[in-house]
Amino acid sequence: MSKLVLFDIDGTLVLTGGAGLRAMNRAFIDVIGQPTPPKGATPTDALSGIPVAGRTDWSILQDTLARVGRELDLELLGRLRERYVVHLRDEILHPGTGFNGTLPGVNVLLDALEPREDVHLGLLTGNFRDGAQVKLERFDLWRYFRCGAFGDDAADRNALVPVALERALACGMPSFAAPDVIVVGDTPNDVACAHAVGAVPVGVATGGYTADQLRECGADIVFETLEDAEAFCRLL
Repeated sequence: MSKLVLFDIDGTLVLTGGAGLRAMNRAFIDVIGQPTPPKGATPTDALSGIPVAGRTDWSILQDTLARVGRELDLELLGRLRERYVVHLRDEILHPGTGFNGTLPGVNVLLDALEPREDVHLGLLTGNFRDGAQVKLERFDLWRYFRCGAFGDDAADRNALVPVALERALACGMPSFAAPDVIVVGDTPNDVACAHAVGAVPVGVATGGYTADQLRECGADIVFETLEDAEAFCRLL
């Protein structure tokens, strides 16, 4: 039985030293203007206090704009996305703060999965599609993925697995039943979007949540890292 394995990006495949946040702050200033920061934040930190882990870029921008009394329509979303990707191409080149690179075990695991005829790889990420490409091309990972669902497909991450299934069919992959879809991610939102459609969530504790926290939110299968490719492959 073939499996579709959908990978999250930030905290699961890579971390970028905060490049995405810096780029989104710059995009906000370009399009909306200099924000009045929350107490204790810098004037350029439009996203200060906005939860971002495991969320779509669309929903993050909705909350950021709501704080300044603006609604996010599709025209404004397009302008912000365009400026974000421009700035991300610059910010991704800087080390930033915290870890910046491919997370442990990712290359070995993808190399093990890619040649298998019974495994198909895709993305399920809150990143805008063009932003996802910028991040993954930086670390030579984009080439592993033929399709996916992204943060410009829906504001609600729980809507993304059906999009990923449609894209898989369009790419020539087989039709998958929900139990044959594995969603790999590092946040409770990754777990929730899998459960929303009956897919299998696999947690990985390389982001901001511990293995115990991922189990508590419903991930029956959790890895500390993706370094044990053999154990991951046994799931399939």
